[in-house]
Amino acid sequence: MKKIENETFDEERALYGSSHVRLEHCKFDGPADGESALKESQNIEVADSYFNLRYPFWHDDNLLIENCQMTENCRAALWYTNQVKITGSKLHGIKALRECGQVQIENTDIISPEFGWSVDEISMKDSSAQSEYFMMRSKKLNFQNVKLKGKYSFQYIEDSTFVDCDFDTKDSFWHANRVHIKNSTIKGEYLAWYGENLTFENCTIIGTQPFCYCKNLKLINCKMLEADLAFEKSQVEATVTTPMISIKNPAQGKIHVPAVEELIMDDPEARGQVIVG
Repeated sequence: MKKIENETFDEERALYGSSHVRLEHCKFDGPADGESALKESQNIEVADSYFNLRYPFWHDDNLLIENCQMTENCRAALWYTNQVKITGSKLHGIKALRECGQVQIENTDIISPEFGWSVDEISMKDSSAQSEYFMMRSKKLNFQNVKLKGKYSFQYIEDSTFVDCDFDTKDSFWHANRVHIKNSTIKGEYLAWYGENLTFENCTIIGTQPFCYCKNLKLINCKMLEADLAFEKSQVEATVTTPMISIKNPAQGKIHVPAVEELIMDDPEARGQVIVG
């Protein structure tokens, strides 16, 4: 593998089509303001380097990024790229990951609106993120110990698992399908509307109007705080361990709850059972 150290690149497509290259302590920055530094490359390793220019990793295969910084000027850093591992890095540019596959992220800080759209198979561990429309239309997500501050997160995702996570994000998991969330905290308004085949296990769920219009929804030993008008028109089997403000017109299933301040059953099609005590 060819090694490149302590170099600065600012020209257009500076290392286009590279193969079997390791870069260390390099900078992608400068007055030429060139784009697409490593486009169409394969078997690339980049360590302890700085990215301040657009589109560095498009159409790449087998990419390792270690202890790197991508600034807010590093737009759309990884698109159409497969077999990626990112560790100990800062991804701070908008649209940092899109149409990628087989991605591993560990110990990384993400500040990136529209992060992770249409990604197939991504694992994330021991990381934090700030993002709007986080992971839109992605599938096969496997997250562990991830902290997120966002809006409209995980919409239309499929076949995913989340363990020991902390999410503060409104309108999350809308239209999600086949998702299992365990030992996590999810805070935000209007959680998981139109979701299908969702399971929340030993979770703390905080916020107004959660779980409306869901199909095959399961809650196993979950806390629900500040929860009002929950489960409207949903098919649900739930064991809730905390008192709730209100439950409204569950379509089917059973909800076990220790107490509920208001039970609203004014829709003749609502046949769900609420078992209090």
